[in-house]
This record gives sequence, C-alpha cells and structure tokens, in this order.
Amino acid sequence: MSFHRKPVTYVQEVQLNVQNLELSLRYYQDIIGLQILERTFNGARLTADGKTCLLVLTQPEDVVAKPQNTTGLYHFALLVPTRKDLAYFVRHLAANEVRIASSDHLVSEALYLNDPDGNGIEIYADRDPKEWTWKNERVAMAVDPLDFEDLLKEGNPNEPWQGLPAGTVMGHIHLHVSHLERAKAFYTDGLGFDIVSRLGDQALFISSGKYHHHIGLNTWAGVGAPEPPANSVGLDFFTIVLPDEEHRKELVERLGRIGVTVTEEDDVFVTKDPSGNGVRLVV
Repeated sequence: MSFHRKPVTYVQEVQLNVQNLELSLRYYQDIIGLQILERTFNGARLTADGKTCLLVLTQPEDVVAKPQNTTGLYHFALLVPTRKDLAYFVRHLAANEVRIASSDHLVSEALYLNDPDGNGIEIYADRDPKEWTWKNERVAMAVDPLDFEDLLKEGNPNEPWQGLPAGTVMGHIHLHVSHLERAKAFYTDGLGFDIVSRLGDQALFISSGKYHHHIGLNTWAGVGAPEPPANSVGLDFFTIVLPDEEHRKELVERLGRIGVTVTEEDDVFVTKDPSGNGVRLVV
C-alpha cells in the first residue's frame, strides 16, 4: 500500500479513551479482529500484523461519556489489503449479527460501525488507483449504495474468518472540527497536506501523495462546536508519520509561523489542531 509508507505523509496510529477497557478489548478482538500487542493495567496497544500498533485504548481513571456536538473523532478507518478481505469481514459481521452502514465511495468500498462507546469505525478496501477519477487536482468521490451481491462473490464463503489480515493499515482518520477554514490552515498551510475533495462548506478531504484522503474534516457536529473534556470517551490523539527529520523540522517551523505551539516529548512532537484534536508528529 504505497499511500501508507514513506515518502508519503500518512496516519499510522489512533489513541482512544474508553469507559470499559475489558469490554472494548473483547469487541476489538472478537468483532474487529485486531490482536493485543501490549497490555497495561489501564490500556492496550492493538495490531493486525503482530508488530505495528494501529490502535491504542486507554481507560482514564475519571473517564466520562463524550458530550454530543463536540469536536473529536468522527471515525478512524482501517484499510484492508484486498476486496476479498472486505468480503470475508462482511461474512464475519453477518455471522455475528453486527449491524453496519455501508457505502461505495467510487475510490473505495466501505463498512461503518461503532464500538461499545460509540467511537466510529470504518473498514474499507480501496479500488485500484487507476480507476480513480481526478480533475483539476480533485478526486471524484460519492456516497453510493454498496453492491453486497457483487462483493460477496469474492473469496470462499466456507473459509473461516481469521481476523484482520496482516497487511491492514490505518487508512485515514475523519474528524469533527469547529471551523473548517481554521482546520484547513492547520492541515494544509501547517502540515502540508493537499486538498483533494470538498463538500461545500461542510467537509474537506486532504492527503499526501495523491491518495483519496488521509484525513477528513467536517463541521457536522456544528460550526463552533466545543472541545470535549480531556477525560471523555473518544479521541486522545492520532499519529502522523513524516518522511524524515528534516521534513518534520520544516513542518514545526511552518506551524510556528501560523501561531501553533508544538512541544517535544521523547522524540515525539506533540500539538493540537484548532479544534483541540491531538496530533503527534513522528519520523
């Protein structure tokens, strides 16, 4: 998956606060198909390949439910390597009577569901990038019905589900933001992502390396939506992987020029977007 490795800038890891760690771990293992990479008394790191952390779950001591109409996570999206992998996942969800939403986005086919805390999850497979339609540096995307009949022709229906395949990556993250233009300045002027699609004044999709999107931004929680409490369920931070140290230094300087503070913690550069969404910059 060339859109999720250097020299592309991409999202690799998402950290979520949850109310009940044991309940969440059962869900992410049994339903989503991730494995525990590392476990602590109040958290866990989850993986698909046994090496790369994709999702971190933490149960804060004083955790509270996420208030409605606040900024934060809309969904994180796990990208499986092939359409066949998506078909196996559909059969697994059906066998477990898990309710989902779905969509054909032209560039990808996607399933949507929520974890026990209501955190949004997308599991998707990309279409061949040669099939994507670009015009004036914008990629065509849609919200069309997913053709399950055609999808389920893939693979062997009698073959047991083995969890998410090792090649699964964090495909993208989609965020609720309070003001679209402020978010745009942070992610494009500051972090250097390109706008690849726009939905009026409601949503932006941005990427590196001509991917259909590494980050989605929307104001569907309301323009001017407040940040949730720091100890609430939902997004704590997400990690962006940069090509090299020189690139990271340049981005930190660019963020400084637009008034964004960046701090360093153990070789990880930490900041927040204008809506309070935590971002970590790693090399």
